[in-house]
Amino acid sequence: MLERPEKLLSLREVARLLGLSAAWVREETTAGRLPHLKAGRRRLYSLEAVVRALLNRAGARGEFDDAER
Repeated sequence: MLERPEKLLSLREVARLLGLSAAWVREETTAGRLPHLKAGRRRLYSLEAVVRALLNRAGARGEFDDAER
């Protein structure tokens, strides 16, 4: 049986759920630092993929120690 696909979110929904500004999410998307799908002019996001990307960036910079993960 097929699994139910994850709901894709708009830029504003991702920003709201993460407590970030829409402008910051847009800038990071444009810079290629946030994973997204392009659907015409819209960008759609997997919340799980965005959170994973942010945690990976933070970990690569040493911003988290093992106790915080």
